Amino acid sequence: MALPDNGAAWPPPQWAPYYAEMRVDDAWYSGDRGRIARTCGEEQTAPSRRGPWNRRREQPPARRHRLHVPLPSDIASTSADLLFGDMPTISVEDKATQERLDTLIGEGQMQQILHGGAEQASALSGVYLRATWDRDLIDRPILSVVQPDNVAPEFRWGMLRAATLWRDLPGPPSTVFRHVERHEPGRILHGLYEGTPDNIGRAVPLSEHPETADLAGSLGEDGVSVETGITDLTIAYVPNIGPNRLHRSSPMGRSDFQGIRELFTALDDVWTSWMRDIRLARARLIVPDAYLRDQGPGQGTSFDDDREVWQTLRMPPTDQGNGITLNQFEIRVEEHQRSGEAITRQAAQSAGYSAQSFGLDGGGQPITATEVDSRDARSMVTRRKKTGYARQPLAHILHVMLQLDAVHFGQRIKPECPRVEFGDGVAESEQATATTLDLLNRAEAVSTSTKVKILHPEWDDAAVKAEVVKILTETGATTPDPVDGFSL
Repeated sequence: MALPDNGAAWPPPQWAPYYAEMRVDDAWYSGDRGRIARTCGEEQTAPSRRGPWNRRREQPPARRHRLHVPLPSDIASTSADLLFGDMPTISVEDKATQERLDTLIGEGQMQQILHGGAEQASALSGVYLRATWDRDLIDRPILSVVQPDNVAPEFRWGMLRAATLWRDLPGPPSTVFRHVERHEPGRILHGLYEGTPDNIGRAVPLSEHPETADLAGSLGEDGVSVETGITDLTIAYVPNIGPNRLHRSSPMGRSDFQGIRELFTALDDVWTSWMRDIRLARARLIVPDAYLRDQGPGQGTSFDDDREVWQTLRMPPTDQGNGITLNQFEIRVEEHQRSGEAITRQAAQSAGYSAQSFGLDGGGQPITATEVDSRDARSMVTRRKKTGYARQPLAHILHVMLQLDAVHFGQRIKPECPRVEFGDGVAESEQATATTLDLLNRAEAVSTSTKVKILHPEWDDAAVKAEVVKILTETGATTPDPVDGFSL
């Protein structure tokens, strides 16, 4: 399949249901109240189904106090922290290739890119990782994240075999310029189209828009494609988690928000009600009309509650109903807090996370590492599932980057598919580590060198050996020195 035909409906109609869901999830992820209200209006158009974000109100718009709790973005952020809070271990057999891979990871700020992509994938069901190059910009391959609502993928037996990307470019108000980029094994096709919001329009030369003009000189003899020099696809799809419950036979991932959007609305209801209680509970003074100061014709009256010295009032001070009355309503703190925590707990559980991951169940009391592991068990299970979905696409795109590095930048390496290993995701406290080492030492089941490795897993063999020598010297150990048998 080549680039889109002139006059084709766009975005591709077959993916419209997926894009519609992503639009809703994106609104919740953004936390923007206006976008949430507009998107909920698209979902619920019948008057009988109007939700709290788009229902008609008697109150003027300027006086609305609808509030939003950013739980959706907290869920996405938590997902990303669990996956890429620490960079996974990425390794290959060849030493020179490993050194170059470490350089690509470090210089390309790969952890930040993957962390950001994982957060967006949590909200939008998945993302795409694209490998490309720009020799005028930097002398290495470039890794980037592509949003799923701007990609039309093609799968075969659940595996990605091609993908068409697009982005809207600046242009006249009535015209939509789109840069279409299609990835196929061995080549990348580029096209520029002038159309409308729902139609691809007609293909025009890349030179007609400043953001695509530079691409024109890199195209091959056919005028639309760039040869990658490798046989692998230069894009990979990373699903958030599966299966997609709304599209059971689809290889597309599932958003963490799927099935819990109504809980987001309910939490906003509780928070809005709580803040309304606070707003209505402000102390108010009820005063007789005679206490009000006339501000002049058409200006109304006012009462200065900050005034410290009052002039004489011509009225009996003991008359019923003529005094100043203080009025202040009760704030239902406990009811709102318990309701909010219950909704948050249910939303976290339905998304696959433990309440502990969102600051609940802690109670402010110190807990043991075993208790932490137990309370975070659900989050850790979800994390292991997600690492399974991310491992292969990440390894694929890193292999592609190594191949592009050898072909286009002359690196003398042996590109191979790297091994990607995620850690356990739990950082043990120093106290827990010390307790473990003490128990192992008492059982005489661990050597000095092993204890040092457990305490400092980031150290290389030379550093470990030096530390062992210091420990044995300070403790006066004389029998036989374990360093003699320590192999580098």
